[in-house]
Amino acid sequence: MKFAAGVEYDGSRFCGWQSQVGVRTVQDCVEWALSKVANQSTRVITAGRTDTGVHACGQVVHFESDLDRGEFGWRRGVTSNLPDDVAFLWVKPVTDDFHARFCATERRYRYIILNRPTRPTYLNRRVTWEYRPLDEVRMQEAARYLPGIHDFSAYRAKGCQAKSPIRDLRRLEVRRRGDLLCIDVDANAFLQHMVRNIAGVLMTIGAGERKPVWADEILQTRQRALGGVTAPPDGLYLMSVVYPSQYGLPQQTTHCGPW
Repeated sequence: MKFAAGVEYDGSRFCGWQSQVGVRTVQDCVEWALSKVANQSTRVITAGRTDTGVHACGQVVHFESDLDRGEFGWRRGVTSNLPDDVAFLWVKPVTDDFHARFCATERRYRYIILNRPTRPTYLNRRVTWEYRPLDEVRMQEAARYLPGIHDFSAYRAKGCQAKSPIRDLRRLEVRRRGDLLCIDVDANAFLQHMVRNIAGVLMTIGAGERKPVWADEILQTRQRALGGVTAPPDGLYLMSVVYPSQYGLPQQTTHCGPW
């Protein structure tokens, strides 16, 4: 049988999602816990790999098992075998054609910035701290240049292994709530460091160091070397992954961390 599952995790103490030798990863923790409950070695396929320090409120995986523990049994059993910074939110049986990565139609990320002179305490590693005053109006003006289907070569990591730099960015929105700034980014898929590079450019513009049109000028160069600074991973959250309604997967949360 094939199952889909929603996974939530605090990425602060993980070296990213993908399994790696000698370091702590989310994938390794999830597969170990699943294998305990399934009584057999169990592998998972994820909707998207997150980097070191990146969090998830709505990651989605799929796995196969000869056993059916029931939705409640899977969720509780796996979560009880996971460390306290990872949890299964839900588990649903799916049809054989479901694939966590290839069936996804959209990924939604949120980047949260604490914008004040004093560094964070209890929000440390859960937000990115920026001491310079940021103008969210300028940042939103800059954000209007990027939605659409574009070559995002200038906004991806130098070592990104994606075959094509073309992505459909469907929403880019900047909002403020007191000292917190939130950047919401939705796309069909993302390149490595794409959200963090967008955030870095918007923060530079918000600090008054560049004009809003700079976001578009960078895009048109298609050269990462001419782009802005990559923002830290601390404030980045994978909010949700969207799938066709035929699979009947739960609606994902719109809240995370301090926002």
